Amino acid sequence: MKIHKEGRKIILIEIATLTLIWYFFPEINILLVILILFTMLTIYFFRVPNRELNIKENNIYAPCDGKIVVIEKTIENEYYKDKRIQISIFMSPLNIHNNLYPISGEIEYTKYHPGNFLFAWNPKASTKNERSTIVINNKKISILIRQIAGALARRIITYPKKNDQVNAGNELGFIKFGSRVDLFLPESTKINVKLNEKVIGGKTIIGLY
Repeated sequence: MKIHKEGRKIILIEIATLTLIWYFFPEINILLVILILFTMLTIYFFRVPNRELNIKENNIYAPCDGKIVVIEKTIENEYYKDKRIQISIFMSPLNIHNNLYPISGEIEYTKYHPGNFLFAWNPKASTKNERSTIVINNKKISILIRQIAGALARRIITYPKKNDQVNAGNELGFIKFGSRVDLFLPESTKINVKLNEKVIGGKTIIGLY
C-alpha cells in the first residue's frame, strides 16, 4: 500500500501542525489526540493498495471501488446525445478514491463542469454537481466516464487530456472525500454487474463489448 500523491501535501501539513502543537503545547492532550486521529483518517482515505490487475481486451473494468447504485438506459445529453446504459458507482468516504481507466484507447473529449454538491447518490448529481467528463474511444467502443463530486467531495482531479493514449487499469484521476463515478456505455454492451453489487477498481468486469 502507498499514499496517493494528491494526499501527501495535506498529510505533511497535518504532521507538521501536530509536531508544533506537541512541542509548544504538550499539555493539551485532547487536542493532540484529535489531531492524531484526524491525521490517521486522512492517511487511510488517501491509501492506494497494491493490486495485480489482469486486464483483458473487450472487458470494461470498474473505474473505482464502491457500490453499484444505478443500472438503467438513459439519454446521455452532454456528448453522445443518444440512448446509453448508465452504470453509477457510489464511493463512500471509506472506499479507495483513485479512479482508473475502464478501457484502453484514445481520449477524444474532456470537460470540467463546476456545480453543486448534492449527495452523490442523488440522481440529479450526475448533471447538477461539480463533475468532470472523459470520453475514451478505441475504435471498437466509445465510453463516457463522469467523475462526480459528492456532498463531502470538493475537488475533482482529472489527469488525461484530449488525444492522450491510455491503458485500462491505469490512473485516470482522484475525487476527494466521498463521490460517485458514472459510466455511459453503448446499448449493445453485455452488463456483468447487478444493482447494489460491490465492485473493485481495475478488477471487477462491469461489462463486455
